[in-house]
Amino acid sequence: MNGAFMTAEMNEQPAMLARILAESDSRLAEVVRALRARPPRFVLFIARGTSDHAALYAKYLVETRLGLAAGLASPSTMTVYDSHPDLRDVLCIAVSQSGGSPDLLEPLIRARAGGAMTLAVTNAPASPLAQAAEFHLDILAGPERAVAATKTYTAELLTLYLLVECLTSGGAAPAYLPARAAEVLALEGEIEGLARRYRFAEQLVVTARGYNYATARETALKLMETSYLVANAFSGADLLHGPMAMIHRGFPVLAIVPPGPGAAALQPVLQRLKEIGADTLAVGDAQAARLGTVGLTLPDLGPEALSPILAILPMQQFAFHLARQRGLDPDEPRGLQKVTETW
Repeated sequence: MNGAFMTAEMNEQPAMLARILAESDSRLAEVVRALRARPPRFVLFIARGTSDHAALYAKYLVETRLGLAAGLASPSTMTVYDSHPDLRDVLCIAVSQSGGSPDLLEPLIRARAGGAMTLAVTNAPASPLAQAAEFHLDILAGPERAVAATKTYTAELLTLYLLVECLTSGGAAPAYLPARAAEVLALEGEIEGLARRYRFAEQLVVTARGYNYATARETALKLMETSYLVANAFSGADLLHGPMAMIHRGFPVLAIVPPGPGAAALQPVLQRLKEIGADTLAVGDAQAARLGTVGLTLPDLGPEALSPILAILPMQQFAFHLARQRGLDPDEPRGLQKVTETW
């Protein structure tokens, strides 16, 4: 049992975020010029796994910041059912750490043939996906050796945020992120103690609203692939629409509640969980942390639209320490490989 790779890569994230911010203008300029010359009417994301959660975050950004409709593609409509959609006036963004999965490459190729402007966002500039796209953005995460993605996820989030922000002619880049990330990671001792509370859990629910729905889904994935427990992620709205029925007294729930409209929308969910007697770990500011059975108070995460970049950090550490406390090696999840090849 080791976990040295995952530990190192989680701790690299402040420096990595600083590197992305320092090089953002030169990397984004060509893509931004092209998009301003050919404004899309719709944005379609193609992704799988962790990168799918980064795409979900970007979908929220596109819809709220750019006022454009956006969606997540179903790659199998092309790879399994052989569809060739008309994608004229669509921006198609494929998000992949490795850029090597065939079930992302084929849809991107078909999207470009169908008239879409195509952009690959990867950690591998020489990958097939990067070469097939009209444009490419390198997320600059550097090599990632742990199977469970950590720094490549936050690199994807920040790269996608900066792209959208450039298109809105927004304000200055969020220079506070690296230092704030280091503050959050410094909470590791407290997070290790909280993970110990859930070391015997066999199932768990993660919930959030808005931008941090992506955080909830990524947290659930990290818990499943490192600790092998059944972890389901729900938007708070979806949780109230039916799955709440499975939650009983003592049932473990992680609630991601950074300040903002998303946290306000989650209040009825937290109240219902309290009434049921669920064992809720609320992660957010001091006020949010008091709403759970136990809480984790985070430093100021800044604007809600940026909070997923920081809110996932303690959840990565939580998954890591939960796996270690269960006698597992988070670097080598059972039966998983770094690159998953599906069709």
